[in-house]
Amino acid sequence: MRDVLGRLLEAWRAGETAGLVTVVRTFRSAPREPGAAMLVTADGAATGSVSGGCVEAAAYELATQAIGGAPPLLQRFGIADDDAFAVGLSCGGILDVFVEAVSRATFPELEQLAADIRAGRPVAVATVVDHPEPARVGRHLVVSPESTAGSLGSPTADLRVGDDARGLLAQARTETLGFGPEGERLGSGMRVFVHSFAPAPRLLVFGANDFAAALARQAGLLGYRATVCDARPVFATTARFPDVDEVVVAWPAEYLAAQIADGLVDERTVICVLTHDPKFDVPLLTTALRGPQVAYVGAMGSRRTHDDRMRRLREAGLIDDELQRMHSPIGLDLGARTPEETAVSIAAEIIAAREAASGAPLAARTGPIHATHPG
Repeated sequence: MRDVLGRLLEAWRAGETAGLVTVVRTFRSAPREPGAAMLVTADGAATGSVSGGCVEAAAYELATQAIGGAPPLLQRFGIADDDAFAVGLSCGGILDVFVEAVSRATFPELEQLAADIRAGRPVAVATVVDHPEPARVGRHLVVSPESTAGSLGSPTADLRVGDDARGLLAQARTETLGFGPEGERLGSGMRVFVHSFAPAPRLLVFGANDFAAALARQAGLLGYRATVCDARPVFATTARFPDVDEVVVAWPAEYLAAQIADGLVDERTVICVLTHDPKFDVPLLTTALRGPQVAYVGAMGSRRTHDDRMRRLREAGLIDDELQRMHSPIGLDLGARTPEETAVSIAAEIIAAREAASGAPLAARTGPIHATHPG
């Protein structure tokens, strides 16, 4: 929903009804992840995508029908590789989409939801996508860490779904959950799509150089909030890093330690050390590798720099289990030379680490292209 939220809110504020089609579940090699959405407004304009092109025409028609008064609908596209062209998914994947009309009447909590998302406050939307009682389908519960708004149709369902939605929100996970009709955890009959809107993950880049500037641009494309930190004020300036969300002048190890102490470093955080200077690297990497679990820690340098760095870190007391958390030399072997090419190499390794992927060419592999998630 995030990609279409601005246009959706405009229609909502104008008192219009819009048709929203959201991917709520995927199987096999589906082209988009849960949460991808297409919006159709009353004037027929379409925004967003649910399949990257495969079934957009069918999704558009369903959204138009919703605007015209059709009830909320859970629709599946794709059944098997041999039949996929017939139903629109040439990739052979399967996706479930939920189609609903969105207006002030059907989703009165939308404005507050949008305000939370834009302010970076963690919030989730739980939507009933399947229920034995048709009147319950399409009901929303907006869940924040401290409160809820809206209702799924019963206090018990609101309580139990709200608790589970908070668990997903804490992990920035978006999923479809199964419950009994009144929210029974061991029951079946009600399916609820929980769409988590957690703040963007952080990319902390240490070292104000050309490689940092190129990597920050990659970070924006990947959805990270980028910070560049360097102890040298002449280099760490917003003029040199116009694409960075935040430029910090501070001793790197001290800055990272303060961020950890303030709870601003979590399991989604990426740390890239591009200084290759022992006086910065050793205390900084010691702090990073002994800190909380993060998504990625990478350090730039030649093979010789890497060997020297490892020796210094061992002298500082780090053990093999801690050192194994570090990706060094940083990046995948793409033959990169320029800062821009190196940034692509680093970004590729970050993605591979996040997805526990090999980084090998897809042509050299067999089986599904996309990771298969249980559900």
